Amino acid sequence: MIQELKNNFGHLFEAELLQEINQVGTYKDVSEGVKMMEIGDYVRSMPLLISGAIKILREDHNGDELLLYFLEKGDTCAMTLTCCLGQTKSEIRALAATDATLIMVPVEKMEIWAGKYKSWRKFVFESYHNRLNEMFATIDSIAFLKMDERLVKYLKEKSRISKDHIIYSTHQEIAYELHTSRVVISRLLKKLENLNKITLHRNHIFIKNI
Repeated sequence: MIQELKNNFGHLFEAELLQEINQVGTYKDVSEGVKMMEIGDYVRSMPLLISGAIKILREDHNGDELLLYFLEKGDTCAMTLTCCLGQTKSEIRALAATDATLIMVPVEKMEIWAGKYKSWRKFVFESYHNRLNEMFATIDSIAFLKMDERLVKYLKEKSRISKDHIIYSTHQEIAYELHTSRVVISRLLKKLENLNKITLHRNHIFIKNI
């Protein structure tokens, strides 16, 4: 697995750090839909994504979910980093958006590597910056975009992440992630189909031209 580490992180980390990650990290394969972290869990390790995609969600007091952002290969989660450093409980839920491979790094290594490797410090700061920008984009989407625009943005992102024009999500699942009702999503999807931008099927949505 050291070769996969080099392929994904070799341009970021020096050889010594890659060797340490390989020695202390735990490689983990997860299937699409698997819950990897729950709200309220203590964070014991930090994920480095080797392949696939993870979706990060928040939950309101009614139990409704809101999609914050996706993690892709070469990424880590800023919310996890914060919990690791502060030894606090997770405030997010992480689900595998596709089949994925990760390497889980023990939390106690974070501060050691921050002092030992300049490349690790840079990676951590850039991860904070990237995830913060993605959360800003989510906030802007909620505040400034109409629901039909948010839906199109969501479908584009799902297609990009999965590298597939077919999206295997129910209307209810999309409604949860966009924090709206199934009736609204079904109406807007039908509108997109009438505009010849998508084709609706029983178990999937085919993206044609959005």
